[in-house]
Amino acid sequence: MMNGRRTLRFFSTEPVDKKIIANLIKTAGNQWTTDIKGFRTTWIKEYLTEAPWLILIFRQAYFPLPDGKRRTHYYNEISTAISAGVLLAAIQNAGLVTLTSTPMNCGPALRDLFERPSHEKLMLLLPIGFPRKDATVPKLQRKPLEELMIFYD
Repeated sequence: MMNGRRTLRFFSTEPVDKKIIANLIKTAGNQWTTDIKGFRTTWIKEYLTEAPWLILIFRQAYFPLPDGKRRTHYYNEISTAISAGVLLAAIQNAGLVTLTSTPMNCGPALRDLFERPSHEKLMLLLPIGFPRKDATVPKLQRKPLEELMIFYD
């Protein structure tokens, strides 16, 4: 299944049922905050505007306590990245496509737009949908296993 996964920037505007998106989040979900929004926007990148869903993945470096102190969330980047990887597999398994997009310098603006607290940091944007009929993907030649790993017997 995962061997067929490709990054895709050509999304169909065909709607994706909200229940499918919710099930994807349940599959990958952890205690991390994931904002999901089905919307159209005026952003320049077509793959962000054509996809019927955009998942914003936030990480929490800390959690503010009632007394004003902070509870540090150790390994928050690694844990959130693992959760995102599981989500990518679930998206592929559901017959949908996505690509991982990093929110270059737009994290604070999007956090404000979605009224997320200041202790949450935007980590990834995932546009999600069905592939467009005329979608193209990069010709991918995977590296041989010998270039990816070393067995120690």
